Parts: sequence; C-alpha cells; structure tokens
Amino acid sequence: MATLFKHFPGGKEALVFDQDAGREAALVAAVRERPTGQSIPQALRELLRDEPSRQVREDPRFADFRRLIDTTPALREYARRMWLRHENTLATAIATDSGLPENDPACHALAHFTLEAVTLVYGRDDAESALDRIFTLLDTGWTATTTAPAPHGDT
Repeated sequence: MATLFKHFPGGKEALVFDQDAGREAALVAAVRERPTGQSIPQALRELLRDEPSRQVREDPRFADFRRLIDTTPALREYARRMWLRHENTLATAIATDSGLPENDPACHALAHFTLEAVTLVYGRDDAESALDRIFTLLDTGWTATTTAPAPHGDT
C-alpha cells in the first residue's frame, strides 16, 4: 500500500478524486487556450459540455458519489479544499487572461459559479439547456463587468 500512496500525495482521500489535477488543468486551459473572440464563460461552457463532463452529469452513480463525500468527514474536507484550490486557480487564470487584479471579485464569482454549474444541472432532464442558460447569464454578466468602467467609490 505504501507504494500506491506515493502516487497520491494528498493521502488516501486523493484516490477518490483521481481526476483532480486533470480537471484543474482543463479549467485553466479552457481560459488560456480559447479561440480568439470567444469569451471566457463561453470557453468554460464548452469545457463543461464536453464528453467527460457530460458523463459525470449523466452518471446515475454521481448521487451516490456525492452522498459518500457528504457523509465522510475526511472526504468532505478534502473536497472542500480541492474545490477552493480549483476556484482560486481558475479565478487567477481568469484575472490574468483579462488583465484584472488577481483578487478581482468578478473573477472569483465567475470561477465559483462555473464550478457550481455541474451540481446545478445534475439530474435534470434538460441538463444541456440548463447549462446553456447558466452560462448565458454568466457570459452576459461577465461581458458587462469587463466592459464597464470600474467604479470609483464616489457617488
């Protein structure tokens, strides 16, 4: 067993989240490698519409997986730390790509709701259209945020 855990530096909990690093890298790549003219929310929507993400959303075992995480304190804590790391990494990539400060709240909001979108559409008969509606909202808000002049704080 010691040999197996050498490959999972996050501990035995990392075995449950075997796609952690790949997911994080895919999120960043979606932002950095998107085609010219495609907005960040559009690129992230395309990533979530791809086959691996669709399989997760449609897998009937996903509810059991979520229940396992929610009822196992060590897995729940690991998932929380992983979620925050992914959110921060994605927010940083968004900020960097957009020329915004790394702590920009709009970048963090976009990252947060992108990650939450899979949970919001899971189990819906209209998951694809629900995903489209979520990202239409995010894209509209993101575009307004990045094209509006920054507030100066004086009213």
